[in-house]
Amino acid sequence: ARAIRAEVHAGRGSPHGGAFLDIAHQVDAETIRRKLPSMYHQFKHLGDVDITKQAMEVGPTCHYIMGGVRVDADTAATTVPGLYAAGEVAAGLHGANRLGGNSLSDLVVFGRRAGAAAANDVRDKSMPKISDAQIKAAMDVALAPFNDTGKENPYALLQELQESMDQNVGIIRVKAELEKGLANLQTLKERLGRVKIEGNQQYNPGWHYALDLRNQLIVSEAVATSALHREESRGGHTREDFPESTPRWEKVNTVVRARNGQMQVEHVQRPPMPPELAELLKD
Repeated sequence: ARAIRAEVHAGRGSPHGGAFLDIAHQVDAETIRRKLPSMYHQFKHLGDVDITKQAMEVGPTCHYIMGGVRVDADTAATTVPGLYAAGEVAAGLHGANRLGGNSLSDLVVFGRRAGAAAANDVRDKSMPKISDAQIKAAMDVALAPFNDTGKENPYALLQELQESMDQNVGIIRVKAELEKGLANLQTLKERLGRVKIEGNQQYNPGWHYALDLRNQLIVSEAVATSALHREESRGGHTREDFPESTPRWEKVNTVVRARNGQMQVEHVQRPPMPPELAELLKD
């Protein structure tokens, strides 16, 4: 993925911002169809490309987030009482990169811990009461995209968000592009307040996009802000303007908090590795 992005940055990318992958010259057609049936049918029926004979255009995309919500390692509890997080939504234990397949064991272990802790937390508690005012406030927020004054299209905003994050906060990062990406996010946040949804409340994907965008913009800003502050390259984080890993960054975790409407970054000292774990890694 990094090599593809480097070629695109150098102006040698494919027409759609990727690269061409040719497996036909190394593997026979029968093996390709047997080993890659889904890929073969996708390219054949959607793109009219026969990958047993032709090169296919490919490009990198995000498939895992190594960061996430800070949780207690034993219970998977967040700082919000009663809220637990496990799996990819939590900060996890993969560090700067994730080995393929390890996310499943992470989910199984910490998912079980989260479930057990949540059950124990509510065992002796009664059902909380919600006031009519709280319900109305939540409904007002959810129904706001159906206002009559907005003009912004949620589909267009989502596409612009995807393109900006890919181009400016993607695999190979530099300061100028990260700052441009953050500026784009501020503009998108302002435009989201003017979004307009057509149709009704049943089976309305535009409404879902409008609601999802609020959270997507928050996560995108946290990722871009963290990437801008981390002036080194490590694992899946590559800074072209800071290509080397720096020892001082090994000792801290980057924590992002929203305060007064702004993203604030703290470098929190990482706790030392437990002796029993350090001993296992030696072996």
